[in-house]
Amino acid sequence: MTSIEDAPQVDLAPAEALTLAEIAELAGVSVATVSKVVNGRSEVGSETRALVEGLIRERGLRRQRRRIKPAGLVEVVFHELAGEYPIEIIKGVKDVAGYHGMNVIVSELSGQHVPGQRWIKDVLGRRPAGVITVFSGPTEEQRVLLATRDMPLVVLDPAGDPGRGVPSVGATNWSGGLEATRHLLELGHRRIAMITGPEFAFSGRARLDGYRAALDAAGLPADPALIRPGSFNIEDGVVQTHHLMDLADPPTAIFTANDGMAIGVYRAAHELGLRIPDDLSVVGFDDMAPWKWVNPPLTTVRQPLAEMGAAATEMLVKLASGEQLPQRRVELGTELMVRGSTAVPRD
Repeated sequence: MTSIEDAPQVDLAPAEALTLAEIAELAGVSVATVSKVVNGRSEVGSETRALVEGLIRERGLRRQRRRIKPAGLVEVVFHELAGEYPIEIIKGVKDVAGYHGMNVIVSELSGQHVPGQRWIKDVLGRRPAGVITVFSGPTEEQRVLLATRDMPLVVLDPAGDPGRGVPSVGATNWSGGLEATRHLLELGHRRIAMITGPEFAFSGRARLDGYRAALDAAGLPADPALIRPGSFNIEDGVVQTHHLMDLADPPTAIFTANDGMAIGVYRAAHELGLRIPDDLSVVGFDDMAPWKWVNPPLTTVRQPLAEMGAAATEMLVKLASGEQLPQRRVELGTELMVRGSTAVPRD
């Protein structure tokens, strides 16, 4: 086998992508072998696969013509189909896809944030016009496979680094965390706790950084005892609120990194005989429709999930049509929705 450095040189313009034949010549393998790598076939050695995929990453793949017209499908991949979060995103995706005469197919990763090999094989078989992953993202190898099959990828609400050059859509999470905490400070709270999102999640870390920035601007040091870990689950809100209220100097307000954990705070407050907002103020993040009807209605940071879904789909349609994106990273604004779960702290 030939290394990239030892491969025979082909007279190509530096900016021009490579054809299958040119990749094969540079790698010192057959066109059939390159085709197997491009199509995700398993019967190729790991070193050869890495060599071919490296050339495709560096130079790109130029196709002469598309042999199979891709289906008019937008595939949306969720780490988990639970609650209002995916429903809101799907609304935005369907609005834009429908306008362009495309259908939407939804798949789930059973709680995983990185798709498995079965997923990529299924996607390659369905041949959608493009893929939107939500709070998850393919591996580098999977991104290469999508790219070599001319299937554009957009990452929505990235759980981690979406990958070099991969378009993504998110919300202004830092600003949202800042605004939520500033609201509690303006009410007079000084013992403000936060139940965070998972450590790996970019969005959760940004919300925590916004919380810390608001405290710092107010001249208050962030007390490590008031920062409790969470994983965006209701149970986290229940468990961590009990820990927080057991402190010698408990908080008068709790900001949670999503609405689900805020509802867990409500449950724990009920178990502890605390009244919201008289004894404890609560702020969530997301603005899911059902939480407007709890008692009292939840003060929260609105994350524009439907708009994020629509923006990701518009980007995908442009990419599938061969257009260039004006920007590859889009952040949509959050908004604090003040309702009944926050008040001036009791003396």
